[in-house]
Amino acid sequence: MAKLIVVSNRVSLPTRSGSRAGGLEVALRAVFNEFPGIWFGWSGRVVPEDEIETRTIGGQNPTFVVTDLTAEDHDEYYNGFANRVLWPILHYRLDLADYQLRELTGYLRVNDHFADELHKIIEPDDTIWVHDYHLMPLAKALRERGHRNRIGFFLHTPMPPVEILAALPSHERLFPALCDYDLIGFQTETDSTNFARYLVGECKLASRDLTTFLADGRSVTLGYFPVGVDIDEMQNWGARGRDSPLVQRIVASLGDRAMLIGVDRLDYSKGIMPRMEAFERFLIEHPDWRGRTTFLQIAPRSRIKIREYVDLEGEVSTTAGRINGSLGQADWTPIRYINQSYSRTALAGMYRHARAGLVTPFRDGMNLVAKEYIAAQDPADPGVLILSRFAGAAKECFGALLVNPYDKETTAQAIFRALTMPVEERRDRHRTNISNLRKNDIADWGVKFLSRLKAVDHELSLFAEFPLDSNSEDISRRDIAARQRLQS
Repeated sequence: MAKLIVVSNRVSLPTRSGSRAGGLEVALRAVFNEFPGIWFGWSGRVVPEDEIETRTIGGQNPTFVVTDLTAEDHDEYYNGFANRVLWPILHYRLDLADYQLRELTGYLRVNDHFADELHKIIEPDDTIWVHDYHLMPLAKALRERGHRNRIGFFLHTPMPPVEILAALPSHERLFPALCDYDLIGFQTETDSTNFARYLVGECKLASRDLTTFLADGRSVTLGYFPVGVDIDEMQNWGARGRDSPLVQRIVASLGDRAMLIGVDRLDYSKGIMPRMEAFERFLIEHPDWRGRTTFLQIAPRSRIKIREYVDLEGEVSTTAGRINGSLGQADWTPIRYINQSYSRTALAGMYRHARAGLVTPFRDGMNLVAKEYIAAQDPADPGVLILSRFAGAAKECFGALLVNPYDKETTAQAIFRALTMPVEERRDRHRTNISNLRKNDIADWGVKFLSRLKAVDHELSLFAEFPLDSNSEDISRRDIAARQRLQS
């Protein structure tokens, strides 16, 4: 029986209800409700090479299949190329990319290992859906092993323009490999267009509509599928969470002060330090708000073995301490900076209590915190979302106050506006946001992608009308042969 095989770097094994879940886990829950199958990925274990095993872990739907990595694999593939090269480049930070050929070799080696293990469980009618930047070459590796299944890929991060992609050494070994997928999904139309420009400018691929390309005798289609959240679930959690003991203690500790909230993984792409400095600017320009508002920044540590993240933690902690030391009072701390995770129910309760949510990344593929904050609000008395215009969520959250995260002055002005906004305007903005978010509810996201993936088998017909030009440098011999077959 045909099944769906989802592949990602990490697999989120079942946990107790209400625990903090990653964005991918939340997004895939609805997918597996519609499509039975397997979730495959790294187990999280680092073991000696002779102890590597791939094993199945119980669960009716999905079934979890996980594989181990060696310390060398993990260092080169995950800590190295994926997170010290691809992550900064995909977030427009060429200055932070630390390219090493050895780490690219490790990245390709782990993708080959994943392909070897998947090869053992893939049936001819299975549909394969690969997620995120860790596994860009996986379809190519599977094609080399003879698999002709429908294979889709979804990039959860941004996709920068061709000028940035082409600056990566050996980019021609990596990004063109995405053409071995049948469908490549992005968060926004901008991301899709950026990659289309790369395929035209760097790969010299032909396309009639910048959506479907002929690549080495087969078609590849680009599309954008914004990831959403479960609006009704978040509303329920917001109502329940506000009455939880933890949130009640937070509310009691605030007294009658207004609370602002930011929730991010501790990462340089999230703009946490400039956000704190914008709050500082707000307090300096509006001293009457000192002692009347508190900014709660929750930022769990991540990638603690990567130097840039260790440095970032020190810088953010220093900034929070400096602001609290210069502006704080004996009975009031301007910024509460916390490096721990909370359950989604508790976070929803905090969101519901916060007068404003600060989501100001320098660059983000989507940012589900922005959507969760909106969904968790009380419609009768909602908070205001302050959102970076460089987050994918800005394409849908028209009722948010959009800011440039590099501009601390305008972000400070947005904080003042959010705290003084009349309730009628807050309600209007909230209704606009909720209406837009329901158009891309999480329950529909996977269905839309997989339905599109099923349909791309017929896309080669788009090229039947293309004129043949055997002298063109932009058209490979296999592409010409494919067009001749179509036209005959």
